[in-house]
Amino acid sequence: MRIIKRLYGFILKSFIPLFAMTFFIVLFIVLMQFLWKYIDDLVGKGLGISVIGELFFYAAVSMVPMALPLAILLASLMTFGNFGEKFELTAMKASGVSLLKAMSPLIVLISGIAVGAFFFQNDVLPHAQVKMWTLLFSMRQKSPELEIPEGVFYDQIPGYNLFVERKNRDTGMLYKVMIYDVSKGGDNSTILVADSGRLAFTPDMRYLYLHLFQGEQFENLREQRSMDKNVPFRRETFLDKEVLIPFDANFNRLDEGGMRKQYVGKNIDELRHTIDSIGLRLDSTGNIYASDLRRNAFPNLRENESPRVSSKSAHSSKREEAKVSLKDSVYAPLSMDSLLRALNPTQRSQVFDAAESYSIRAYNEQQFKALSVSDDKRTMRRHQIELLKKFTLSVACLIFFFIGAPLGAIIRKGGLGTPLVISVLLFLVYYIIDNTGYKMARDGHWIVWCGIWLSTFILAPLGVYVTYKAMNDSAVFDPDRYKSFIRKILGIKVDRSVAYKEIIINDISTEEAVSRLYALSEECKAFCDKYSHRLSYKQYWLSGYPASRINEISAHLEEDVDYMTNCRDSLAVNKLMDYPIVRNLWLYHPSSNPLVAKIILWLFPIGVPVYFVGLRVQKGLKDELRKISAVSRSIINILDPSFLENK
Repeated sequence: MRIIKRLYGFILKSFIPLFAMTFFIVLFIVLMQFLWKYIDDLVGKGLGISVIGELFFYAAVSMVPMALPLAILLASLMTFGNFGEKFELTAMKASGVSLLKAMSPLIVLISGIAVGAFFFQNDVLPHAQVKMWTLLFSMRQKSPELEIPEGVFYDQIPGYNLFVERKNRDTGMLYKVMIYDVSKGGDNSTILVADSGRLAFTPDMRYLYLHLFQGEQFENLREQRSMDKNVPFRRETFLDKEVLIPFDANFNRLDEGGMRKQYVGKNIDELRHTIDSIGLRLDSTGNIYASDLRRNAFPNLRENESPRVSSKSAHSSKREEAKVSLKDSVYAPLSMDSLLRALNPTQRSQVFDAAESYSIRAYNEQQFKALSVSDDKRTMRRHQIELLKKFTLSVACLIFFFIGAPLGAIIRKGGLGTPLVISVLLFLVYYIIDNTGYKMARDGHWIVWCGIWLSTFILAPLGVYVTYKAMNDSAVFDPDRYKSFIRKILGIKVDRSVAYKEIIINDISTEEAVSRLYALSEECKAFCDKYSHRLSYKQYWLSGYPASRINEISAHLEEDVDYMTNCRDSLAVNKLMDYPIVRNLWLYHPSSNPLVAKIILWLFPIGVPVYFVGLRVQKGLKDELRKISAVSRSIINILDPSFLENK
């Protein structure tokens, strides 16, 4: 028991520092992404360090739901990858500690983190998001810092354009100043031209104070005589003029009350209360709209107008009465064309205008009702999404741990290299799936719970599969296995490697070795003689090259090579490396099922390209078999030069 406790302590000590490091690294990366996204709202506003630091703090808190799952995935991958790379995981298994038991302390830890993430999402995150968005919107509304450049027009003051040809930075004097005041519209613009001037803020930082020297002012006066085509004009020459331009340079925080009423600022209870309220409002609005539609579109339709009857006779009598009343109340059908032709052109135009006006009015009314209902539905969906996101973070933490820890045990690579690449790829897949589901749920294309839980539904089976494979020591990520599969599919040749044994325990018999090699040579020669001509299109698809025969030749070749590695003649052993490796490719015999072969045979356009590629591959097989035969005879000449002469 003490050993197990020490093992658990060792695992926790290995995981926690890596988790803390990766969490802050990932948090820094997503924070830089936030800065890059909103950099235009921060630059050039003259904001203080304290305000920017406060924004970054609340932004970092708001980014925790994105950074936490990735940090758990990366830390678990690195931890168990280090265990596998240093054979510590092998030592644990050899001591009777299974992978699941080794993961148990971290399962408890991650479960605690998941519970904490839920309370963080419910209690801390709404306040942080309210603070962050309020600060960000306040910064967006702040006027930019005043820095008038030389030689270009400055248009950051609303309604004004300023031009300064030259500035004296020591005295603050501006030279060759032009001011275009278009705050009252282009027709009532005012132009100020001055030889020099000074610029300053009023003490309350709400106005720009311009003290101009030796200049002129030009002003249109269209407002005084708006009906006259000739616009009055005023020109003023001054030696000294003072101008006040509205420009609020203060940083004014917006009220947080409006943001607290949004979905980002509510906890679970508030979200549920809002969802219920909107649902009741939608139900009542829908009932009202349905009643109006029945009343206006079908005025003769009355609800519950057919009473229930308890016997067949009563039912038949009521039905007869209904037929009589219906017969009496139905009018003969009227022709609209005949009614319209009976009217004079003026009356007919009035009828058409009235119908058009009624249609437009009804369409606009229904459009307004649809927009009001769609706004409520959109708001309801956003609240439902935020409610479900309170739970998805906790589940994502558990899923990423059950993906990362078994994956690290399978890959057996520690450090930041391979785990970082795998973690980023997995998180990108998770982020794309999660973002797709979120947008589908937000826009109403999918049910809200289906879109929000989409990433969980996809990644949870992956976690179960990887954990199962790791517990059974599966080589699911063995690179040699996949390389061999790809080589088989693409038909890539592999060179043979044979090492000369310095110490040989079981020496070979020369007679047996020569007999084996001669039999192998004759077998390859017989195969090439039998298939000396290329197969026809029909033969290729119906029979091809026999897979069993190719497998036999390959098995005999490998047995003979393995037998010959015990030869003491180094020249003969080196000659073994000239043997090609016989591969049983599917293009040798494309279909073993006769029915499938016949179907593809008759699908002429599809089968022809495969046929020509298959012929080329079959020719390569015969070249390999001829080479095997030639190499076998060369080794026979080395071992027994007189053997082939006697044959």
